[in-house]
Amino acid sequence: MILSMKTLENPTISLLKEEVTSLQEKLLERDQEVFCLQEQIEWFKQQLFGAKSEKVVADLELGDKGFVVTGSGSEKATIDPKKGGRKTPVRTGKDAIKLPPGLPVETIIIDLPEKDKICKETGLPLVKIGEEVTHKLAHRPGSYFIQEIIRFKYANPGREEQGILCPELPTTIFPKCRAADSLLAEIMVDKFANHLPLFRISEIMEREGIGISRKLLSQWTGHCGRALIPLYNEMLKRVLLSGNIFVDESPVNIQAKGGLKKGYMWVLVGGNESNPAYRVYSFAENRCHQHILDMLDTYEGDLHSDKYGAYVKLAKKNVIFWNPCWAHIRRYFFEVEFGDLEFCSWVLRRIRYLYMLERVAWNRSPEERIRIRKEKEVPIIDELIQKIKDRIVAGGYLPKSKFSKALNYFSGLIPYLKNYTRNAYSNIDNNNAERAIRPLAIGRKNWLFFGSLAAGQSAAIILSLVQTCRGLKINPREYLEDVFRRLLDHNSQKLHELLPDQWLLNRSQS
Repeated sequence: MILSMKTLENPTISLLKEEVTSLQEKLLERDQEVFCLQEQIEWFKQQLFGAKSEKVVADLELGDKGFVVTGSGSEKATIDPKKGGRKTPVRTGKDAIKLPPGLPVETIIIDLPEKDKICKETGLPLVKIGEEVTHKLAHRPGSYFIQEIIRFKYANPGREEQGILCPELPTTIFPKCRAADSLLAEIMVDKFANHLPLFRISEIMEREGIGISRKLLSQWTGHCGRALIPLYNEMLKRVLLSGNIFVDESPVNIQAKGGLKKGYMWVLVGGNESNPAYRVYSFAENRCHQHILDMLDTYEGDLHSDKYGAYVKLAKKNVIFWNPCWAHIRRYFFEVEFGDLEFCSWVLRRIRYLYMLERVAWNRSPEERIRIRKEKEVPIIDELIQKIKDRIVAGGYLPKSKFSKALNYFSGLIPYLKNYTRNAYSNIDNNNAERAIRPLAIGRKNWLFFGSLAAGQSAAIILSLVQTCRGLKINPREYLEDVFRRLLDHNSQKLHELLPDQWLLNRSQS
């Protein structure tokens, strides 16, 4: 309210009260704005200079001596009282160098000069009494070679009508290509596992005297992606049948007229293990809900994800069991800079307890895992739900603050927070998909963008097989080289035999 000069000459008590109320409301609005800006500044400072880990230190008192939580690193820390309570790492041998059997050995002999083999005082020759042997792991840049294929031709003398007989070339996905399967596999691994852009691969070859343009490498990549579509479809089918899927998406740039536009790469991780190996990527022009809804159209089972609207829509239709990610919940409370920090600390400790119990549960049988979740974790979740509801009712926090966002994020997920406890193979978070999307995030910092929509689709197909190999500890170069040779001749009804997990199983049995 703004008072005129005439009004101020004869002010009344009611007008003054209205003016005071108006000024107080404006002051409160300014205070809220300052608070939000300070919170943003603190968050930026934390991102620039602070620790990135969300780890919360807490002691777990479960009242069950049968549960033991152990570390997962390569070292176990022990406290030595003689060293002032400092932690002394105990080596477990996991950081030792491991070498394959039959590794070639190149011997280098270093001997004393002949003049030093004679004693300077007596003039007598020195006697060799042994050797000092030192082993070092060395490297020589990979070598290229020409694969010369000679096929003998035969003719029947006097019977020219029979023509010339010549054996066929070995089967390959790219018969007329001058690159062998081994080179194509190496290029695919360099781009989609080592995250090298094609122009850098071309430069590396140029240093070895091999001249292949980036355009030609791009054409080879597109052809390999199209050739692997049957395997990609087979793997997607198996992921949808697994009944346990983790999903996430990440933006990627696409080259277009007038500059770059934003597309999205989705990943579906499926399987009933603590770290499922199947990773299927799918490229789309945008983040439209319909893309992922179409992919999951026939799916019925557990779905792990963040709170993206498409997944919430599926959850509300009751066609899936939605397991929202507790790591996202934790992050909201971890990033609170102002407000009820003591309450946030309590929430983080309770979530920490859930994760410690999950670490124990995954080391037990599926039945025991369910029991631990029902008896130990469900009461903690119920306590969190009740406390956060009470805190929302109590109020006293700014509506635009990060503390308010954390409370609202949690409260919107309450109907689904305990879903993961009902299925032994469900996870507390969506980290399996987060880890699967990370190679894409690393790659796009190197190759920057996809040249076209077709390039994005080929990349999704090759990424799916390469990253699945990575999850299974398979050398993707060996896998792709073998698949390129066998794919066209393989029985279409038994394509699953060429999927990475079956390929590894058959190889170990042969």
